[in-house]
Parts: sequence; structure tokens; C-alpha cells
Amino acid sequence: MKQENLVSFSQSLLEWFDSYGRKHLPWKINPTPYRVWVSEIMLQQTQVTTVISYYERFTKHFSDLSCLAQASVDEVLELWAGLGYYARGRNLHRAAQIAWDTYGEIPPHFEDLIKLPGIGRSTAGAILALALNQSYPVLDGNVKRILTRQYAINDWFGHPRIEKLLWQYAEELLPTERVADYTQALMDLGATVCTRQRPKCSICPIKDSCQAYFLGTQGNYPVPKPQKNPLSLRTTQMVILSNHQQEIFLEHRPLTGIWGGLWSFPECSIETNLESWCEDQFNFNYQVESIKKLPSLRHRFTHFILDIYPVLVQVSSEHNNIAESNQKTWVSTKKAYQLGLPAPTLKLLKKLNEASDLKHMV
Repeated sequence: MKQENLVSFSQSLLEWFDSYGRKHLPWKINPTPYRVWVSEIMLQQTQVTTVISYYERFTKHFSDLSCLAQASVDEVLELWAGLGYYARGRNLHRAAQIAWDTYGEIPPHFEDLIKLPGIGRSTAGAILALALNQSYPVLDGNVKRILTRQYAINDWFGHPRIEKLLWQYAEELLPTERVADYTQALMDLGATVCTRQRPKCSICPIKDSCQAYFLGTQGNYPVPKPQKNPLSLRTTQMVILSNHQQEIFLEHRPLTGIWGGLWSFPECSIETNLESWCEDQFNFNYQVESIKKLPSLRHRFTHFILDIYPVLVQVSSEHNNIAESNQKTWVSTKKAYQLGLPAPTLKLLKKLNEASDLKHMV
């Protein structure tokens, strides 16, 4: 793109932003590096409409870097529960601890930012551009989509060669002034006009420089990721232990793996004999009073599908017959809601509370 066209691109985008940009998003109000950072991490692979309520609740509880750094990972994951991709929450907490201990703030330099867990090149650029108006490009999903249409790139943008090319274009297009507004304008345009399906090309401020629009092939971009094998299907049996104290038994999952750091029901294979399993797992004197199979539910992950078969096991033992630790505990349903729970566990709790024949769980 010629120099005069580069200038026209940014000017057109900024003029559009002045009239139509999303200026009232909560992270646009007082856009400090900390507030922008939290929003950027939450917005990874998650829509704005979903993030807003989580963001407001999170930043109200953890108002600044110091609060977040001094919190426990359980506190962080409790407020992250339901947002998904929990490694983001764990990385956010760890990065806050490192930044607070090392710098006493979110570092204002790219070389320092990119060293923190969970912060890549685009996220670091977004923090510096949106919060400090520094001249760094971003390349999130919205920007990639805009650029692949602008330049009619006939290959998947995940290929290293294409990603390198997109970074080159993003740097060339970056204006020398109003970098924060320009960066937000790109994100807003991708979210509201240059959308994945049915882009609104007739009202796009940069359609005159868009090669895909000129060719009438905007629906062909971005080129989809090459197909791979279908998602594998896995199964698990979630064991909902309930005692006479109207408590349920939860385990704290390892920090690595799915639902890392969250609390959930114990699991075993669907072929397991539950009475023998309980005895092997918990080694307590008890009597299994009833075993009730509950309706299954399906949960989708990025790389596989998980079919969950929940089973309600009513036991006569008191809670002190099963050793508790900081990794295992009996809790009331009400207290369970205060813990960080993965979406399927939360869904099962709600169903148990709503079921008329399971009121003893409340």
C-alpha cells in the first residue's frame, strides 16, 4: 500500500471511530495498563458481551495490581469460573505476582511485558497502545480478519509465513498519532462491521482500499484453518457424594490439565463399581444408602468433547470419616457456590437444587 494510502487508511478509520466507536466499554473508562491488561486477557477467545459482567466483577474485587498479586489463586479462579480457558486466569494471577514483586506496577516497556506469563506480542502491544498511546501494533482475531480482506490473502493466517506478513502490514499501517484510538477502532471495526459472517461492507470506512471488496470476494476471507480430524469423544463419571449433614464432597483439581485449580466432583470411569470405588478412594466406614444415575451432559473443549455421566451417591457416614485436606472437602451447596467451579459442576449443582426429589442436597 502506498504511503498516501496508508495515511488515508488510518484517517478514515479514526473518523469512523469518532462517530461509531465503542467508547463506553468498561475498560475504556480510565484505561490504565492494569485495567487494559485484564480486559485483553479476558477477551482472548471470548466475546465482549460475555466478558463485560466478568470484567466488572473482577476489577471491583481486584481493583489494582497489588490486590490481584496478594490474592490467592483460589480467589482469582472463583471470579473466573464460567469464563473458560482457566489457564488465562492462572497466568493472570502469576503475572500479577511477578510484576508486583519485580516492578511494583505493570511494566511500561514491551521487553518487560512480553516476559510475563500469558502476555504475547499482540497483548503487550494492546496494553501499551490502549493504555499509554505507545506505537505498537496489535494482531488479534479482528485485526487479522481485516488485514486478510484488505490484502486478499489466500492462505490461513495461522501459518507462520502469513502471520509474519500480517505483522508487517500492521506495523506499516500504524499511525504516528492517536495510536490508542486507532487500535480500538481496528478492534471495533472487526467486531461490528468487518465481521466473520456477512460483513457490512457498504458502511465500512476502509472499503476503498480493500482488495477483497474490490474483487467481490470478501466472503472468502479469512481462509479457514485446514481441517483436521474430528474432535475425539471422551467419557467420565462424576460422583456426587452426599452425607446426612446435607453436604457434598468436592476435590481441588491440579493446577495443570482441564479445569486446573478449580473445585469439582470426584471422577471415575463409567464402568466403575461405585461401592468398591468409594471404599478404595476414601477408606472410610460407611454405608452406601442409595445410588442414583442422573441425566448426562455434554461439555465441549477446544480439542475434544466430554460426555459426563453424573451419579448421586447418598452415604450414611459423617464427614469426619473421610479425611479432609486443602485438596478435598465436604461443603454445603451454598458454600460450594462460593468456590471456583467449572461450568459442568455448576450446572449439576443447579440441577440438583431444582430437582424436587433431591431437596436434601440443599
